Amino acid sequence: MMFWYGAHWAFWQAGLMWGGMIVFWGLLIWAIYALVTTTRKPPRDDNDGGEARRILDQRLASGEIDEAEYQRLRELLNNCDRHDSAGTASR
Repeated sequence: MMFWYGAHWAFWQAGLMWGGMIVFWGLLIWAIYALVTTTRKPPRDDNDGGEARRILDQRLASGEIDEAEYQRLRELLNNCDRHDSAGTASR
């Protein structure tokens, strides 16, 4: 009958059980929260002309082009953006 001697759990065994259970439920709740609150960002459209406009602004600021050339190129960029938007909207 020595096998049944000390049938109660030791304090550290109960502590490990409680700690493990708290960690398990905490991870489970965190995983569900992370899945629910994840927002998917729409893919970035690289054809928006933002980079081209920035370069154009820098060229004007550094004096590489004059204001008339700047206006002409800016209008050209705006027309290209309108054509790209119209082409993707009809698809």
